[in-house]
Amino acid sequence: MPSGSNGKRGTATTTRDKPGPIDRGNGNVFADLAIPDPDVALAKAELVRRIRELIAERNLTPAKAAVRLGLDQPKVSALLRGRVVGYTLDRLFRFLNALGQRVEITISPTGSNPKAATIVVT
Repeated sequence: MPSGSNGKRGTATTTRDKPGPIDRGNGNVFADLAIPDPDVALAKAELVRRIRELIAERNLTPAKAAVRLGLDQPKVSALLRGRVVGYTLDRLFRFLNALGQRVEITISPTGSNPKAATIVVT
């Protein structure tokens, strides 16, 4: 019998009546999940989001996107699903260039708080 079932078909119940406590995130889900290098992970996620958006805007098939990016189609599909292991920021920048985008990197001081140092992708 499925978990959470009370033995009657179509009348599943939950194990809790009240929702549990909600933890407020810090703005970076990767840091919240204790992923190594959370700022880099968030930057990569944003770059892939933009790559996916550009491919959709141009109505590129995965095969055409693969040619444009210099990848094979399975790698494009994996990339568009967020699988960025093995891709450097530089390589993601080059994919954006191949899609007709200019990538700018701006470096600015954090002020008197060195803990405010972060990576931001816009």
